[in-house]
Order: sequence, then structure tokens, then C-alpha cells
Amino acid sequence: MTEKADPTLFYVHDPMCSWCWGFRPVWQKLQQALPDSVQLISYVGGLAADSDEPMAEALQRDIQGAWRRIEQVIPGTRFNFDFWAQQTPRRSTYPACRSVITAREMADRADQMTHAIQQAYYLQAKNPSDLDTLVEAAASIGLDTDHFRRQIQSSEIEQALQAELATVRELGVYSFPSLVLQSGEALHNIQLDYNHANSMLAEIERQLGRH
Repeated sequence: MTEKADPTLFYVHDPMCSWCWGFRPVWQKLQQALPDSVQLISYVGGLAADSDEPMAEALQRDIQGAWRRIEQVIPGTRFNFDFWAQQTPRRSTYPACRSVITAREMADRADQMTHAIQQAYYLQAKNPSDLDTLVEAAASIGLDTDHFRRQIQSSEIEQALQAELATVRELGVYSFPSLVLQSGEALHNIQLDYNHANSMLAEIERQLGRH
């Protein structure tokens, strides 16, 4: 990882990561509280590669169990369990990751796209592994859907995704969400608090005070 002049906080997430959905409210509070000197860069992590195969029933049960646990651990987080009866789940988040990169490159709307995907998946029981769901999400944030549909399937976006995943591995991130602070040449993993921003902010400020 090259040294940056300003301290940088990297946020690594996946738009189909249920813990990232639960983390979103506190993450927004943390962003608002960050010192102005801290540069923020958000990356997609690529939780699961492309697949057309239906998700195994055991994995479906595991993920539903994770949803229930998140509802308990992060009060106020909601999931629409109709998804599991109405859709054919696939273990495939790369399409959603590509859509975030596409929205970023088209109109700097990566965060809006992530939120639209999360709402479609977790609240509306739609399947973000399907292209049509992603196109609907693009429309909901005001993107040109014809251009979006072409771009998300382009070799340029695929190359951008693979480059981003390589950068994430360089940061040493293999779980989502993750926060990594770079100060000088040093990288620091910030311990996540899913209910309070203050503890993470304090850790970031401590690390910055050491450089």
C-alpha cells in the first residue's frame, strides 16, 4: 500500500453483506464525526463470486440465522424474511459489487447504489444477484438505466472490480464490514462497534495521535 499524505480511513463492505446493512446507521454517524484531515475511501469486498447455482439449503438456514442474530445485536435493524420463500437465492454478490462501481463511475453515487441494493434485498425481498433488480436500483437513484445495463456488463467494470478486490486483499481485509486506518505507512484495523460510533472515533483519534 503506497503512503498517502493524509490519513485515510478505508471502509470495505459488500452491498449484500447483512452485517454491513446493520452497520450502516452507525457508519453514517462515524463519517459525520471524522476529523476533516481524514480522507475516506470506500471499497466493495466481493463476498461471493458469480454463480447461477441455487444456494444450498444449509447455507440459506445459516444466513437466516445471521439475520435473526443481527436483529438482536443491532436493535432497529429489519429484514424481510419473505425473501427466502419468494426468491431463488444464489451465493453471488459480484453483480451487486459491479453495480456499486458502475454507479460510482457514472455519477459518483456508490453509496446511494449500495443503499438502494440493501433496501431492495433486506426490506423488499428482491434478489440483487439478478441484473433486473440492480437495474431497478439504478433507476431509483436516477441513473440512466440503458447506460447502466451496458456498463455493468462491460469488461471495464469487470477489470475495475478485480482491481478493487486486489486492493482490498492488499489491505489485509477478508471480512465485511471492515475499517482500516492508514496513517503514514502504517495500517490499523479499527475495532467495529455496531451500536456506537464514539468508540471507533476514539480509536481513530488515538492512532492519529501516535503519528
